[in-house]
Amino acid sequence: MSTVAPASDVRRHELAEFLRSRRERITPEQVGLPPGRRRRTPGLRREEVAQLSAVGVTWYTWLEQARDIQVSPQVLDALARALLLDPSERSHLFALAGALDPAPNATCPSITPALRAMLDQLGPIPACIQNSRYDILAYNPTYGQLLCDLDALAPEDRNCLWLAFTHPQWRASVVDVAEMNRVMAAKFRASMAEHLTEPAWKALLARLEGASPEFREVWARHEVVNQGGKTKYLDNAHVGLLRVEHTNLWLGPSAGPRVVMYVPADEETRRRLERLRVLTESGQALASAGV
Repeated sequence: MSTVAPASDVRRHELAEFLRSRRERITPEQVGLPPGRRRRTPGLRREEVAQLSAVGVTWYTWLEQARDIQVSPQVLDALARALLLDPSERSHLFALAGALDPAPNATCPSITPALRAMLDQLGPIPACIQNSRYDILAYNPTYGQLLCDLDALAPEDRNCLWLAFTHPQWRASVVDVAEMNRVMAAKFRASMAEHLTEPAWKALLARLEGASPEFREVWARHEVVNQGGKTKYLDNAHVGLLRVEHTNLWLGPSAGPRVVMYVPADEETRRRLERLRVLTESGQALASAGV
């Protein structure tokens, strides 16, 4: 009778083999170590990786032996630097370890050139790519001027939940902002159930609770709502009232990134969104906002 190894065992062995393969491809000279005497195996020794990562030799040996030990994101970060991992390899390391990268690459690997082209080809339809934490990973020009000027914001502030509770122009652009924010917070709580211990989720929650009494009041209700689309009314600063259908197109599992589109629900909204696209392309929208 055959048995299937637990997923955790498979993951640990994959991690061990990956670390070993990366270690064996690096020469001492690449990391500033003297070449030393002739080596029986290629690449760095385990004790050298441990030295470069500031971890114990025994602990690192156990890691390469696929022992059942806990690995913190900080140690994984040190290993990634010691082993000279590129962004793809670094992401793979954290995925195998089941940990959140504390210093992720600024370029989201899930946003391919094809996805960016698709966003642009949607034309007047405002569209963006979000993750389940409501971070805005990419967007087309019309979405960039739909609720506020996203280009003017720091990347860490391009989060729908943060903007909905703290950004005056974003809030002014949403008709019935209180109800929409209540639903958004309930969706965030539902998504966060799978990420309760992850630093990025905890940091966003703490930031919202520290900045918005409204968020604290809504969050205390413990409401939960699943993701889904609905008709929304938006009051755009440049073209006026819009009636749109909020539509999600999932790029993977429901906990992963999704394309969010605001499809016009009537002809007047379609015309106004087309005008907004023209304004964004010509720069008039920014000029009319006094930027």
